[in-house]
Amino acid sequence: PPLTFSALILVGFIGGTVVTETVFAWPGLGMMTYTSILNNDFPLMTGAVLVFTVVYVFAVFVIDILYAFIDPRIRYN
Repeated sequence: PPLTFSALILVGFIGGTVVTETVFAWPGLGMMTYTSILNNDFPLMTGAVLVFTVVYVFAVFVIDILYAFIDPRIRYN
């Protein structure tokens, strides 16, 4: 279970970057996403959502593969 929740924690960190960059006015992907939402910049919003989704799917995929190494009862054929 701790390995499973690490993907959710990663997504929480990504969501936290939006808040942190907005509060402290740091340039970055979070601030860019927030600005695109305020300006109704739909292509940029779509790209940001795509990047966040790819990071989440990749993290879940890596964790799924790590389960095969950690738990010998789980083997993928």
